[in-house]
Amino acid sequence: MIRAMVRRALVLTAAFAAGMMPVMCLGQGSNRLPEKATRELPPELLSLLQQKKMPKNSPIVMRIFKEEAELEVWKQDTSGRFQILKTYPICRWSGDLGPKFWEGDRQAPEGFYTITPELMNPNSNYYLSINLGYPNSFDKANKRDGSFLMIHGDCWSRGCYAMTDEQISEIYALARDSLSGRPSFQVQAYPFRLTPANLARHRNHPNLLFWKMLKIGNDHFETTQLEPKVDVCNRLYVFNAQPSANSPDPLVFNPAEKCPPYVVHPEIARRALEKQRADELEFARLLQANVPVAPTYTGLDGGMNKSFVAQFPGRVSWARVQPYASYLPRLPPIPWVDRDGSVTSKWFGGLSRFSLQ
Repeated sequence: MIRAMVRRALVLTAAFAAGMMPVMCLGQGSNRLPEKATRELPPELLSLLQQKKMPKNSPIVMRIFKEEAELEVWKQDTSGRFQILKTYPICRWSGDLGPKFWEGDRQAPEGFYTITPELMNPNSNYYLSINLGYPNSFDKANKRDGSFLMIHGDCWSRGCYAMTDEQISEIYALARDSLSGRPSFQVQAYPFRLTPANLARHRNHPNLLFWKMLKIGNDHFETTQLEPKVDVCNRLYVFNAQPSANSPDPLVFNPAEKCPPYVVHPEIARRALEKQRADELEFARLLQANVPVAPTYTGLDGGMNKSFVAQFPGRVSWARVQPYASYLPRLPPIPWVDRDGSVTSKWFGGLSRFSLQ
């Protein structure tokens, strides 16, 4: 079933690409682009693409992990699946673990973001930059604001994910090439790798429900190696939603209103549910073992990958805003639909909204 979906996706991608002109200017009109924005990928990365059977212009998905300070680039190979291409250590990110709420809180965003050519900035003051498009429809539905939240160079951050100039040159080129004949790519920004161990460490954090919601999309991606379709309704993310077989009408999502009835493709739902249940059991075991709890507020303004600490000393400083957890708004409670009645689901769950069909 998944293979059939992959084949259909490849056919649609090819048809779509054939019917569109390549992206020429990435949001800059007819202005001539600077050389740094048109630079070819380095030979070693082109060789890696060839080894991994990844066409140069195939789609990408970026994944960001704050706590680990890593940015992953995944790329679609000739089978239609996404595989990891390269992991970049993040030079600097700001704020604390948790999403961004308003302009000036210095928080780097968390969530699912769609990057279009207009969000690519070849004339950035920070060498090159990719605007995350914050606030997205989820952020707006939850009355969050802010602007110009980027992935950029120069290793300085005020609410952004900052890389070195050399890194952003590669990342920008990968993004640019993936947008050739394609309308967008996806960025998934997480507080940390959403493993049972990390969730157990952060079990007392006010954002735990939010992170469990993000984990549903994370699990869909990791178990299928396909980009999850993302929608927003009832002020919540939903993933890979489709109308039921007997529904005559397409789904219509309003970010601030009740979700329409929907299902998830049975094979995607099965794989995600298997992972979720295994993670629930491990999470419950860790709770029973009383693993240490991480603080909800670090006192620092962001972080950087340890590989950069010696190169850029003193760039992670004490936070300039009040303790983050003290002003966190709460998401509305979300009913847990648990078909097997497992105790672990009551510990770990709370956000599964798809039905198996």
